[in-house]
Amino acid sequence: QGSRTLRHSRASHVNLLPLRKKSQGHTFDKMAAVGIGASLYVINRTNEKRNQPNTLSGGSRARCVRVRAVSAPERPPAAAKGEWTPGSWRAREAKQQPTWPDQNVLKNTLEEIERYPPLVFAGEARNLQEKLAQVASGDGFVLQCGDCAESFAEFRADNIRDTFRVILQMSAVLMYGSGVPVVKIGRMAGQFAKPRSADMEEKDGVELPSYRGDNINSDEFTLEARVPNPSRLIRAYNQSAATLNLLRGFAMGGYASLERVSNWNLDFMSDTEQGVAYKKLAEQLDEAMLFMRACGIDEEHPIMTSTDFFTSHEALLLEYEQSLTRLDSTTNKWYGCSAHLLWIGERTRQLDCAHIEFMRGINNPIGIKISDKCDGAELIELIETINPNNTPGKIMIIVRMGADKLRENLPRLIKAVQDSGKIVVWQSDPMHGNTIKSDNGYKTRPFERIRDELRAFFDVHEQMGTHAGGVHLEMTGQDVTECTGGTAVVEESDLPLRYHTHCDPRLNASQALELAFLISQRLRKQRVAEAAARQSS
Repeated sequence: QGSRTLRHSRASHVNLLPLRKKSQGHTFDKMAAVGIGASLYVINRTNEKRNQPNTLSGGSRARCVRVRAVSAPERPPAAAKGEWTPGSWRAREAKQQPTWPDQNVLKNTLEEIERYPPLVFAGEARNLQEKLAQVASGDGFVLQCGDCAESFAEFRADNIRDTFRVILQMSAVLMYGSGVPVVKIGRMAGQFAKPRSADMEEKDGVELPSYRGDNINSDEFTLEARVPNPSRLIRAYNQSAATLNLLRGFAMGGYASLERVSNWNLDFMSDTEQGVAYKKLAEQLDEAMLFMRACGIDEEHPIMTSTDFFTSHEALLLEYEQSLTRLDSTTNKWYGCSAHLLWIGERTRQLDCAHIEFMRGINNPIGIKISDKCDGAELIELIETINPNNTPGKIMIIVRMGADKLRENLPRLIKAVQDSGKIVVWQSDPMHGNTIKSDNGYKTRPFERIRDELRAFFDVHEQMGTHAGGVHLEMTGQDVTECTGGTAVVEESDLPLRYHTHCDPRLNASQALELAFLISQRLRKQRVAEAAARQSS
């Protein structure tokens, strides 16, 4: 019911029947076409080639995709106490939420968003979960990249295109260099809200509410700008919808074609060490394409011209997330339709709090960020609460510790998960544990520390005999100077030149691509070791 098979569809219209507003969330009657939040995936493409320089250490198959509308004829009866509903989180403490000045204005805004189409659909989230299940079994790697916090000021088609282009470059490097499938997930089309260490911020003796993301308030340091404004939620929804529309066009409309691999290099990177290395890889891919054509492979086949791309963000602002929660008519299950994958941050993953309560009821893949403060028993309880059926591909554990703490603490967490039999994807976030303040007053992240944490992540998994399943990076396609280091060296003195972030420092395109080349070598080593282990068992 309410489903349709896409065969490399280029449809751009929407045909929606009227929406029905209900209490605690929202449902659709029926949806028969793909529109604003439509599928970003069509065909899974994996290029299995080899050989790439540098180290980080001291077949693809075409498939038709089924997109199901998120709909239901009627909402089920009100749940009894203790059962989950889209609004049951309200009975728990909700951390990191803004203080809205006018609850009536907020209520009207959320009801308006409830009437809007979903940004993504349940079938898309299930497709992602299937791919993450393959990664959890050791077949694949997750590349999750994008902005620290999206902003209204930097919302331009060129910026979206350039970030998407760098992610395509990174995935090409990882697939070609390591021979493993790569699941591409953007921190895009909804990554606005940010947790803060304090409710108030002080500058020059003046104290104002902290900046919490462009969907809540402005980073301008004035009282008027810092007051949470519900109209920003509408603007964030519209920007997310437009971003999704553009990403879908890039992913499905030929921009991601393997024939364009040589054109993905950004102009400012062409003369850098990473740009030259990528150009060499692109030439090798072009040669492989010529060979495939000679073998009679159809270069117009969707597997050659399309790619899968999913979106994600931290599900921080629960009122907004609830307003975009929908009931899928084909499974009668709830999905968060603001993104394909949602994650819980380190500051909001308390078992008795509102964010865990919300996440346990939606059927999207869920990320859980953990630091060295997390113990094994707590992690297992978190996993069991959100994924009681131990469904493969449901849970991704995002590790953020810093290299030294990771080497000390990750083994005990991996052992706890192994002993419990839980199925998870292990992913490294080497950004958040390596943020420092430079001597000239800028928040930055040294590239060498990021690299060292990634190296530690792979080392620990190699020692434990487990699969290092992904990387989670804050990066941009812009030529920024926010993180120091890398082969295209950014010094502390360079930070003021192009420091554009609204929140935390991001890797620039050259630094991100350098990491991709380094990771590809460890992935290749991991793939060979896992294959040898399977043969000997």
